[in-house]
Amino acid sequence: MEWPACTDEYEKLIIRMSTPRVVIDNSVFSSATLVKVDSARRHGILLDAVQVLTDLNLSIKKAYISADGKWFMDVFHVTDQNGNKVTDESALKYIEQSLGNIHYGGTHRSSGLTVLELTGTDRVGLLSEVFAVLADLQCDVVESKVWTHNGRIASLIYVKDCNSGSTIEDTQKINNIELRLRNVLKGDNDIRSAKISVSMSVMHTERRLHQMMFDDRDYERTPILKFTSDKPVVSVQNWAGRGYSVVNIQCKDRIKLLFDVVCNLTDMEYVVFHATINTNGDRAYLEFYIRHKDGTPISSEPERQRVIQCLKAAVERRASEGVRLELCMEDRQGLLAEVMRTFRENGLNVTRAEISTIGNMATNVFYVTDAIGNQADPKIIESVRQRIGLSNLEVKEFPLINHQETEREDQAVGIGGAVLLSIGSLVRRNLYNLGLIKSCS
Repeated sequence: MEWPACTDEYEKLIIRMSTPRVVIDNSVFSSATLVKVDSARRHGILLDAVQVLTDLNLSIKKAYISADGKWFMDVFHVTDQNGNKVTDESALKYIEQSLGNIHYGGTHRSSGLTVLELTGTDRVGLLSEVFAVLADLQCDVVESKVWTHNGRIASLIYVKDCNSGSTIEDTQKINNIELRLRNVLKGDNDIRSAKISVSMSVMHTERRLHQMMFDDRDYERTPILKFTSDKPVVSVQNWAGRGYSVVNIQCKDRIKLLFDVVCNLTDMEYVVFHATINTNGDRAYLEFYIRHKDGTPISSEPERQRVIQCLKAAVERRASEGVRLELCMEDRQGLLAEVMRTFRENGLNVTRAEISTIGNMATNVFYVTDAIGNQADPKIIESVRQRIGLSNLEVKEFPLINHQETEREDQAVGIGGAVLLSIGSLVRRNLYNLGLIKSCS
């Protein structure tokens, strides 16, 4: 490691102590890459570690988290989206470098774009109106993510000026954007809850979307549209003898599930001391031992119910229903507004969207249902495709996590000098060593 000339020996020691130790091993398991992180503990460090992995679209098949005093240990079993080990050297190097920097935490960064934050009541055609306004105001949408849940919508939209190709800095234009978009969000009956803000920097996009929906209290609202997906099962109990609140979640497994849960626990100011995550087929089982930042467990029944509500919402926000449509075509001014108008005119409701521009190509993903949340009519989907271009808009199945049968990875393996029979025995052994259970068998 190279040190700045002004760094004294004490500063070097602090940096060495603070820098996480990262071990990545592809030889332990036949079908998963083992990632182990040892680091000094601080609030939010688990979320930062999980974020690094999920930003690479890695699937966390199993995980174990444990805090011992001021130190933190994370063990992850990860695969790519096809259920294979991570073998790409550049990806492995990126994982190691990124995890090595998590102790310093994330900060707001300048995006080089104007960032619009929108929350309000969801309705069919809302996004069509939003992007039509932006096109009319000569705003080029470079990137956007849209989530809907329980009749609410949250969106982060990154735009630049169509004429200059740079950040929108004209105060009058920014005020005009805010005014017109606020009127769109309000509609006829959302005078109070519609919100819009404009900034030049943003934190991690999906962390911010969770915060926006949490602040909007989507977890308290009754769904307007009809959804039929598996509902997560969440329970919260106090372990009085050890001063922990124990959270258990059972739900359908998917990419970024752990990120969504840990993100919300962190934003609710809970600290995860121990956790186990396991998957079996398409099911996920998550258990967390948590406390408040002041070291106390959940203290009341209303608080317990609120945690259950919030974690259910955290799981459901990204699990949008609908047909997945992928748009890939040459980008041009007003393209997004035209696509959204076509959806609206055919009675399609966009439940989630990921919009991006790579070079001069628009690469967008939309999840659509009919107006009341049911599966969209295939004939309507085909009509929309013909109008936009069959080669431009393709129907894709939901990205499924590959649940390959592991070759009994519960076999004995050595990690840090301990012989572990499975992730479950890893947890039991550690809890036993900490004196939390009487037997590790």
